[in-house]
Order: sequence, then C-alpha cells, then structure tokens
Amino acid sequence: MIRQAKGRTPRRPPPKKPSSNQKDPVGVYCRVRPLGAEDVECCIEVISGSTIQLHAPEGFRTNRNGEFRETQYSFKKVFGVSVSQMELFEHVAKPLVDDLIHGKNGLLFTYGVTGSGKTFTMTGSPGQGGLLPRSLDMIFSSIGPYQAKRFVFKTDEKNGLEIQNEVDALLERQRRENNLPAPKTTSRQKLDPDIADMIKPEEAYKADGVDEDSSYSVFVSYIEIYNNYIYDLLEETQEDAIKPKWNGGGTPIRQNTEFMPPQSKILREDQNHNMYVSGCMEVEVKSSEEAFQVFWKGQKRRKVANTCLNRESSRSHSVFIIKLAQAPLDADGDNVLQDKNQVVVSQLCLVDLAGSERTGRTGAEGTRIREAGNINQSLLNLRICIEILRENQMCGTNRMVPYRDSKVTHLFKNYFDGEGKVKMVVCVNPKADDYEETLLVMRFAEMTQEVEVARPVDRPICGFTPGRRHRNQAFKEELSRKLERGGPSDRDMASLINNLVHDIPPLPSCELTDPHDDITLPRMIEALQNRYKIRLQMIDEYNKAANMMKSMLQEVDSDRIAKSNFTQEQNDKLVEKDRIIQSNKMEIERLEKITKTQEQKIDILQKTTKLYEEDKRSLQQELETREQRLQKELSDKRRLEQRMHGVVTDTQHKWEKECDRRVNAKQLEMQNKLWVKDEKLKQLKAIVTESKTPGRPEPPPRQTQPRRPIREERIPAKRSASPSPIPTATPVRPLHRRSRSAGGEKWVDHKPSSSMDLGTVLQPVIPNAIQVSAPTEKTLSKCDRYVLTHQEVASDGEIKTKLIKGDVMKTRGGGQAVQFTDIETLKQEITPVPSRKRKSSEEKRANGDQSDGAWTDVETRCSVAAEMRAGSHMGPGYEHRGITKRRKP
Repeated sequence: MIRQAKGRTPRRPPPKKPSSNQKDPVGVYCRVRPLGAEDVECCIEVISGSTIQLHAPEGFRTNRNGEFRETQYSFKKVFGVSVSQMELFEHVAKPLVDDLIHGKNGLLFTYGVTGSGKTFTMTGSPGQGGLLPRSLDMIFSSIGPYQAKRFVFKTDEKNGLEIQNEVDALLERQRRENNLPAPKTTSRQKLDPDIADMIKPEEAYKADGVDEDSSYSVFVSYIEIYNNYIYDLLEETQEDAIKPKWNGGGTPIRQNTEFMPPQSKILREDQNHNMYVSGCMEVEVKSSEEAFQVFWKGQKRRKVANTCLNRESSRSHSVFIIKLAQAPLDADGDNVLQDKNQVVVSQLCLVDLAGSERTGRTGAEGTRIREAGNINQSLLNLRICIEILRENQMCGTNRMVPYRDSKVTHLFKNYFDGEGKVKMVVCVNPKADDYEETLLVMRFAEMTQEVEVARPVDRPICGFTPGRRHRNQAFKEELSRKLERGGPSDRDMASLINNLVHDIPPLPSCELTDPHDDITLPRMIEALQNRYKIRLQMIDEYNKAANMMKSMLQEVDSDRIAKSNFTQEQNDKLVEKDRIIQSNKMEIERLEKITKTQEQKIDILQKTTKLYEEDKRSLQQELETREQRLQKELSDKRRLEQRMHGVVTDTQHKWEKECDRRVNAKQLEMQNKLWVKDEKLKQLKAIVTESKTPGRPEPPPRQTQPRRPIREERIPAKRSASPSPIPTATPVRPLHRRSRSAGGEKWVDHKPSSSMDLGTVLQPVIPNAIQVSAPTEKTLSKCDRYVLTHQEVASDGEIKTKLIKGDVMKTRGGGQAVQFTDIETLKQEITPVPSRKRKSSEEKRANGDQSDGAWTDVETRCSVAAEMRAGSHMGPGYEHRGITKRRKP
C-alpha cells in the first residue's frame, strides 16, 4: 500500500480585482502661505495658475561661478496667498469626497517644511475651516437622510463590517447605553469654542448622484505615527495617570506625576490584502459636528512641541481615516439587505505630515533631535518609494519598492498600487530662510507628478429595482393617513346593509278582483322568484366574505403566536447575554488583578534592564575601543610586512641578477680559455700527424668538442644587425661526428602553421624527419621521436624559439602517446656593429686587433665553421659555436 504524500496547505490566492488599464498621475497642488510680518525678503513668485518661480535670496549663490539662477516648477494648480479655504477645498478635496460616496478610496496628504501651513490647510481655524471639516460637512450633507441606525453596521476588528438586523442593533444600543456608556457629542451639545463655526452654512457642499436606495454609516479613526511607531489618539487610557504602586517595603515605586506610556499599534493585512491598523478604535458618528468633535479630542493628544521655527510644531504624522459603509435596501425598501457581500466600504485618509527640518536651524536638543531624525527618515523613505515607482514606470524596471522601511509608506502601500486616487498639497513658505529646504521640496513634488496610479473601478450595481425607498415611504404615508381617518363603524354597517336591501327589486302593486285572474298572480310569482335569486346570491357573497375574514383572523393569530415565540427567544438570548456579560466582568476583574501583578514585575524588570543596558553600553564602548586599537595595530603590521616584503623582493632580485651576471661572465671566460687550449692541442696534433705521414695528404684535424654547457648555461645565438656573408670556399675540409639522433630513429617535426620563419643563417635541422602541422596517430606510429617547435616573445621583445622533445610510446589500447623528455631554447640577440666598413688584414695587423670575436673582414668570417655536436642526448640539433680555424703561416 502506497501512502499518499502529505502536501502543504496551499497559500490563499489573492482576490481577483478587476484590471484597470487606465491610469491617472498623482495630483500635486502647491499652496503659498503669506509672508510673516518679521520676514522681509521673499524668494517665491507665482507666475501663473500652474507655475511658480524660485529666486535665490541675497547672499546665496546656486552656481559655482557665483551667478544667480532662477528655477520654475509646474503643478496641477498653484494657490496663491489670496486663495480661500473654500476654493482650495473645491479643487482638491471635493472630488475625493464624491469618489468616497460612490464607493472609491482616496488619499490626501500635505507636505512641506516646518512652519509652511500644513496643519492650517488640513484643519483650519474658526470661520476658516480646512479640508478636513469641509469634507465631513459635505459627507453628512449628502447622506444625512439615508443614514442607518447605530450599530446596524458593526466592525469585526479585521478591517471589515458586519450587518445586524434591527432587533440586534436595538439590543446593542441598549447594552451600550446601560452598561458601557460612551460619550456622545451631538449638535445640541455645546461645542469647543476652538472648533465652533468652522464652516458657514452658505459654504456647504452636497454631492450629486447619491444612491437613495442604499443605507449609509460613517466611522472615523485617528492615529499618529511618532518615532516610526503608531499610536491611537482616540484611546481613553492614554491620558489616565498611573496610580502609585507600593512595594513590599511600603514605599511608592512611581510618582503620581508619571503617565502611562501609550501602547503602540501594529499594521496588519486583511483578507483583501489591504493594510490597516490592528486594534485601532473606530467611532461611529452621525453628524459632522460629532465627527469633528472626535477629531478635536484626538488632536489635543497629538505630539506638538515649541521650536525655534514654529511655536506649535507637529512632531508626528497624523492620519484621520473616514470610513463610509453602504449597503442596498431589500426589495421592500424598508430594511438593510442582510448580505455581507453587498456591503461596500470606502475610506478617505487625510494625512498631515510633519515638516522636514534641519536641527541646526531649529536648535533642537535631546528628544527633539531624535524626533527630527525620525521625521526626516520617514520623509526620506517616502521619497525613495516615489523615486523607485517612477523609475519602474518610466524605465520598465521591476525593482522592489521598500514600503516596509517606514510605517507611513507601509500603511498607504495599497493606494500607490491602484486602490484609490492620491493627491498631495505642497505647502511652501516664501521667506528667504527656507529657500534650501523649499528647493528640495519642489524637486520631490515635481518628481511625484510623474508617478501614475491605476484608476479605481466602479462598484457593481445591485440588481434590485431603483426607487424602493421612495415607494416604501409613500406606502407608509398613505397607511398612516388612513389610520388617522379611522376604520368603519356600526352606523356605516347599518347603512351598508340598508343599501344592500334597497338593491332588492320591490314587489309590484297588485290587486285580485277575480279568482281566475291570469295576469296578477303570474306577475307576483315572477317577482318573488327574482327576489329569491337575489337573496341566494347575497348569502353566497356573505359566506365568501365570512370565510375570507376567518382566514385573515387565523393568519393574524398565527403571526401573533410567532411574534410571541420570537419575543420569548429574544428574551432568552438576552438573559444568556447577561450571564455572559457577568462572567466577562468577573474575568475582566481577574485579568486586571493579574495585570497589576505583571505591571509590578515589568517595573522591576525595566529597572534591571536599564542597569544591564548601561553595563552593556559601557562594555560595548570598551570593546569598540579595543577593536579599533587592534585594527590599527593589524593595519600597521600589514603595512610593515608589505614594506619588508618589497625590500626583500627587490634585494633578492638585485642579487639574483648580479649572480647571474657574474656566473655568465665566468662561464664565458672559462669557455674561451678552454677553446684556446683545445685549439692549441689541435694545432699540435696536426703538426705531429704531418710529421708521421709525409706522403699522404693530411685530413683536416678533428676538432675537439668543447664541454656542452647545461641548459641554464647555454649562450643564445646572437643575431647580427646585418646579414652575415656566406663563406664560398673552405680552406680545410672539416670532418663532422655523427649525431646519436641521426641513426635509425625517425622524428615527427611538428611545426604549427602559425610559426614564423626568422630568416637566420644558423637554424636547427632535423634529418630523417616527417614535417607536419598537426600530428596524427598514423604519423606517430611511423616514428620513434617527437619534436614541437614553439615560438613566443621574450621579455626583451625578441622572438624566443623552444624545441620541445619527447619519445613516442605505444599504449595498451593500441594507440600512440608522447612522453616529453627535454626542452631546448633558441634565442636571438642583436649585437651592435661599430662600423659597416670592411677593414683589410694589414689594417687589422697594424692596429694589433687579433680578437677572434670581431667579424671584421671576409677572411675572418670565412674561417668560421659550424659543427653539430656528436653524442648529444637532446636529439638532432646544432650547438652554435664560432670556431676560428688555424691560419696558414
């Protein structure tokens, strides 16, 4: 039996999103704030509705040659100093709110240096509401009549929404009001004076094309990204002071002035691969005043500090998320359709980025320096992501965008991947002190315009008949109108019966005068028969109405019983819920006790950790110091070794050259002396031989072969500057000894086709050889020895020839193999000739120059013979020696 291999759980496939080939560039707008009263010089000029120009301030040179340079930057639209908040909202945020109501996402963030008016653009002031309050006002002005009741839409803590029926929503509202009262802010309550009258009634906007057959609900959340950590600004526990804790000795561990540090949140990915903040509080709001009150509550908790550049400088990036849930009504147009798949969730993120700043200008110290560093780093990561996106789109590359390097880019990754429109408002300050920072901001903004984002697709249309809500309202109004008039009374029933009785035909007037009257009686009988028929019809109709009424009463009774049963079930569920709530309360109390105990342990561990961290820091510093010292010593040692190695190498090369020179000189001297002795012996032998055989012609004496130098001692053949003359006559016929390789051995002379003919007079000759350019097995089988002629360029630029020799051997498989035994090297040297003029022998004798090595005249050149050395173990070749023959007296 073969056991089936256990496979891994397949990865969940990503949702298939409808592809959108249409792309829109990131909308970048520029807003110039007014110049301050203390500022004199302005470096920004608005040229047109889409272009601004930057002037270098006095004393600042942008070019190396000291000249001023003016730069222009173009945007989708430029808003000057006189532009109102209402006009800015109409061009920038109003299209995003329209898309939000129609089920599309949007991202709007402000960018610029510190003190450039980003927070004012986003929030505004009383009477001059910014983009955020105007967006909230437009949303609720558009969907106000179509909002669902509270808790009909309920968050599932996983970036999704669930739908509850009217009964569950009512129970949820009662439970929240009774057990967990949540503070609500309505328009009837008194608002904070800082946010009162943000928007004038005549400045309100309303979206067009709102779906009346859908039900809407708005959820808001507010977070901040501080030092690359995410915090929820709507948590109630952030501003609660920690109560003093007591240890075993009865002394408090913390003071009352210390506060609980906020708990950072983490980013997660939902089932649709969208990023969201896990555990973030989402508040359901029903009016713009309530939503802005929630925003202002979180705004007071945002990290703000006083710097040299801004009295209230934002030290974190704030993100206000507006989530709009909408679901279609059922076929009757009365309740929300209980289908989670039909719920459309869209969100609008309004981001107020902290301003980039230089620590040298802000005068920050300690914590402020760390905050500024984290702010600049997050903005740098945003710039890097935008640059890589632009490079991938323009150059066709596929580089990975580092969204995860920063919480800001990681949170809004889906928007740049095509989940909604992206817009940016660049705020600039025209004062001269911000010129350098403004220049960098302009370059980044102009580059951002070149990034394109996929256009979001439209949501699917529900299949129900439109106008359901309007028909349902008209039916309810008509029903209430009839109920106000009242039902039918007993008097009406009596009049109805009388009308029915009057409908019966009356009896004809008749009078009997004769018992045999044939006219009156038939007439009377016919009238009675008609009345009887009408009565039967009335009885049938009455029975039908009675049966119908009876069935209606039975249906009403069954409905009443079903509703009573349903009410009993809901009561049972409510009791069960109460029990669960009580058990949860007990569990919460138990967990609170455990939490307090754990907090005490955490305090102790934190103190211990601080001590260990200090020790670790000191040890790390000491270790780094020692490592630096060790690295320095190693580098010094390495440099010294390299220097000594170079000195030793140079000295070694120097002495090797000197030794080679001395050895060569000594060898040459000894060879010359040996040659002179051999020559004298030859002459003496010739004289003795002539004296013994006077009548016989004397053969030329055999020259004694001088000692063959070893391979390293061989003197290479010198190449003359001018071609040597070929001797035409030989005074004495020399006798040559037979070489050992000239016997029965046959040679394979392998000369590649690339070999060059040097044209020298003295060249190696191999007798009894087969010359080939590429040896074959057939050629090798016919020969006993092998020689390869190899040429290469020597270090002095001359061509050096090598004769590589070997023995041809038979292999076990019947083939041929070559075993190399020796290498003979032939060199050429150019000896400078002092003069090309031939000198006569008389001149030579007169000058007393009897050097055998001076090739001066024809006689001297012709008295030189070449001899092949006999008994050589290196095979055929020539030992080139210049031998001066004996001259006749």
